[in-house]
Amino acid sequence: MPVRVSSLCLLVCCGITALTSAADLLDPAPPKAAKLPAMAAPKAADYDRVTFHAAPKPLPKGAQTHDWTSFLGPTHNGISTETKLLKNFPKTGLKAVWELSKGIGYASPGIQGDYLVYPHRVKNEVIVECLHPATGKKYWEHRYETEYQDRYGYGSGPRASPVIDGDFVYILGVEGQFACLELKTGRVTWQRQINQEFKVPQDFFGTVGTPLLMGDVLILNVGAPGGPCVVGFDKHTGKVVWRAGEKWGPSYASPIPGVIHGQPRAFVFAGGDSQPPTGGLLSINPANGKVDFEYPWRSKKYESVNASCPVVLGNSVFISATYRAGSTLLKIGSDFKPTPAWSLRDTEHNETDDAVGLHWNTAVHHDGYFYAFDGRNEPDASMVCFSAKDGKVAWRKIPEWQDKITLNGETRAIDMSTLRGNLLRVDGRFLCLGEYGHLLWLDLTPQGYKELDRTMLFLARDTWALPVLSRGLLYISQNNPDIATKKGARLVCYDLRGDE
Repeated sequence: MPVRVSSLCLLVCCGITALTSAADLLDPAPPKAAKLPAMAAPKAADYDRVTFHAAPKPLPKGAQTHDWTSFLGPTHNGISTETKLLKNFPKTGLKAVWELSKGIGYASPGIQGDYLVYPHRVKNEVIVECLHPATGKKYWEHRYETEYQDRYGYGSGPRASPVIDGDFVYILGVEGQFACLELKTGRVTWQRQINQEFKVPQDFFGTVGTPLLMGDVLILNVGAPGGPCVVGFDKHTGKVVWRAGEKWGPSYASPIPGVIHGQPRAFVFAGGDSQPPTGGLLSINPANGKVDFEYPWRSKKYESVNASCPVVLGNSVFISATYRAGSTLLKIGSDFKPTPAWSLRDTEHNETDDAVGLHWNTAVHHDGYFYAFDGRNEPDASMVCFSAKDGKVAWRKIPEWQDKITLNGETRAIDMSTLRGNLLRVDGRFLCLGEYGHLLWLDLTPQGYKELDRTMLFLARDTWALPVLSRGLLYISQNNPDIATKKGARLVCYDLRGDE
């Protein structure tokens, strides 16, 4: 596209002397969206990687249900509106409906209607599977090659969850492969290579954060050196519509939507591999990419991450990070400027009971209090309840118990714990998934912790993704082999529907 004389004068006056169009400045490699001809959607068929166990119970009459189309659920805050779920786990264990033998990766599935989409890596290919949520039967698959190797020896598969919107699903790979697929057929509408195009070097653990869809814009914490930090992409074409921020790299938290003083905003908790380590919270207008503010919040340690998603609470936003960073609640004024309502830093010189630092779980807010897992590593993890008003801790708890486990033919009692778990607020209670595969129903209030029921789904490390719940069915990613049964990594669908 030629540059007009008036545009050229403007560029020169602004100190930009290259004869480059505005579109070229905005987008380094705009993709060409395919016009897909009409095609009959494939029917779901048996799949050799899926083992079907038993049909789930019918949904109880009057049960409220929802789709799960993105990370953290339909409201992006770890709170589900589903009702009439199973209140007590069977003594023989929670019933599995079906299981997919999977490769490596830490993503959770996305679900809309009769379609479940799940990416994982087998050898040097990422397989995006599209299955029926209640049967595990397969509609289609999409494959692409990957050479990613994790710098710290963790799994080298995808981390970001699918984002489903109407007729399309959006997939982000660990090397920045970004694609729009037709939901019912798996055909590619557009695709691009984010890390290559924006010259983003491999971060600590690859590309992680799930994109956020607001209106027609997909918002991604790209984290290009020198900017942009955040990019808005047109969901129909994959082209860049705006760029925002220059300071910070990509983090491991996903962008979160909110409405502040009646206006929609995207909140991005950025900060990746940089020396010195930098990062913090950005408030962005999703319509045009305008940044309201950039609030620094990051550990001073080089090998540290911002991984816990922001939590929007009215006209305030909560952020937290471990590696001795701490937590703060920012009140956002009508001028969209942030003021800390409270800040509790966790430093070597100020170790207090109120210094909360969340690693990769996202706090769940309920009735004026936050509930979350504090601590960076397995040994120092604890469940914590703290006030949204002033950040003061109401209580801490390390859930502990003994399980009888058979290992190598010998049965013995082993001390167990949730360690660094995840919480989902649903059906009037909290559903907790521990990182070794324990599932708990909990009654959590500012007055204390009460376990209502507990079951062990499997015994496997790195169970890190929040459980996915849709239509009374629970989907859990077992990311490593079961230590006791030796069963390999699986995506398992469990029946959590209550009785009539």
